[in-house]
Amino acid sequence: ASQADVGILVISARKGEFEAGFDRLGQTREHAMLAKTLGVQKLIVVVNKMDEQTVKWDKNRYDHCVKKITPFLKQCGFRVKRDVIFIPISAITGDNVKEPVKESTCKWAVKINENKSLLQTLNGLQMSGRDETAPLRIPVLDRFQDRGLMVMGKVDSGNVRIGQKVQINPGNVQCTVDSIFIEEEEVQCARVGENITLKLKGASEDEIVKGFVVSDRKRPGSVCKSFVGKLQILQLLEHRSLFTAGYKCIFHAHTIIEECTIKKLLREMDMKTGKPKSTPPRFAKSNSVIWCRIEVEQEISIERFEDMMQLGRFTLRDEGKTIAIGKVVKLDALKKK
Repeated sequence: ASQADVGILVISARKGEFEAGFDRLGQTREHAMLAKTLGVQKLIVVVNKMDEQTVKWDKNRYDHCVKKITPFLKQCGFRVKRDVIFIPISAITGDNVKEPVKESTCKWAVKINENKSLLQTLNGLQMSGRDETAPLRIPVLDRFQDRGLMVMGKVDSGNVRIGQKVQINPGNVQCTVDSIFIEEEEVQCARVGENITLKLKGASEDEIVKGFVVSDRKRPGSVCKSFVGKLQILQLLEHRSLFTAGYKCIFHAHTIIEECTIKKLLREMDMKTGKPKSTPPRFAKSNSVIWCRIEVEQEISIERFEDMMQLGRFTLRDEGKTIAIGKVVKLDALKKK
């Protein structure tokens, strides 16, 4: 998902299946949250199994699924009117997958999404928000040796060209771009949004790991070990129902996966007024919004959300469940060693 611009969230219209996927422990919620946090710009929500015997292309059932999931997508950070498209389909019959659904199959469905099929919708999407003038940032997805050091990742901002001097953080690894490959084809440069493989000169495999960030040497990426984040706490675990200082969990941002500790709760939002409360909270519960200081085990390369959204989003997970989504507000300076 960290390499994707568009996500397809498939939900079942079949009675009982949609409810099971969307309840508190269902995976529909988690998939939507992770998609937004990992940088997916546009989301296509496919309401599948519309032909099923409990549904039979019933518009009330389709509307129920859409109405139920829309507030949650807004909570995840999607601007539903602009970034989310809903499409009813039947994968087993092929209706509205490659070709638009026929009026003889369903009269009301031809009025949804300008009667475009799933594939037609995908082919017609336009991406926005890509800034080629922004500082170069390529989160490292993987690295390997192939007659030189090869690094895989997606160009999240800026552009990269052969011969460019780059820096990889954390670690301050200085190297030069020797070759650039897009789907195994060698190119002279790569633009923002493209998934690439770089051949680097001047670095070794043991200096770079997944989660590091390739940046331009003149405008290098930020490095920190602690930061202030604004958190939307979702559903905490039943046996760990209070979110307090000292809470340990797993931090996910772009391609980073790190253990982290909540060092201090700073502020809590008053859900009635939408403004921060005057006194710092001692703890927080599910469905609250807080500001807190988070410390990770190892140095990481992230950015403030207002400076670079792609590297400023994160999630917190505990025992395999997403418990919070957040934005990086402030980076703490590294302590001198």
